[in-house]
Amino acid sequence: MHVAIAGNIGAGKTTLTNLLAKHFKWEPHFEDVVDNPYLDDFYTQMERWSFNLQIYFLNSRFRQILEIRESGKKIIQDRTIYEDAHIFAPNLHAMGLMTNRDFNNYSQLFELMEKLVEAPDLLIYLRSSIPNLVKQIHNRGRDYENSISIDYLSRLNERYEAWIEGYKKGKLLIIDVDNLDFVNEPEDLGSIINKVDAELYGLF
Repeated sequence: MHVAIAGNIGAGKTTLTNLLAKHFKWEPHFEDVVDNPYLDDFYTQMERWSFNLQIYFLNSRFRQILEIRESGKKIIQDRTIYEDAHIFAPNLHAMGLMTNRDFNNYSQLFELMEKLVEAPDLLIYLRSSIPNLVKQIHNRGRDYENSISIDYLSRLNERYEAWIEGYKKGKLLIIDVDNLDFVNEPEDLGSIINKVDAELYGLF
């Protein structure tokens, strides 16, 4: 079984991935931000490094999906391959931070990969307002995220909402995280767990 968590930067994907993995005894798969050799350069000089960064993420996530499929385990994944292709790369292209040539190359590669990819059994989308994202990003204090602008986050949020509205690949659970504290409030985490249970196993 494959569950994936989607959402903008700072929405709480990694934290919820950890919590749900612990509760359901699933194996967590995380986004490769620690060993990513392009992130620092990208946030310093987006136009120069956007294509390299997106190819790195595409490669990393495609590899992840193949490993998930071959493992036969119950997996929960932090961010999906679809977000790169439908949100981050098109946003960089629209902002003039990725050339037409690079974007077309990237898009063709994704289309090829998508033919070999199965959608997750359940996609959990963490919906968040911009002020909440900014607060979360500030709280975790990653140096390379200091230069992320409100405009950049807003553009991503708009693309996330458009993508989710048209998502038809499988089961979808939308969680509005603005008024939830699933780290410190057991009831908030419990409500999410109940919703996940209902989507995967049905209500009894």
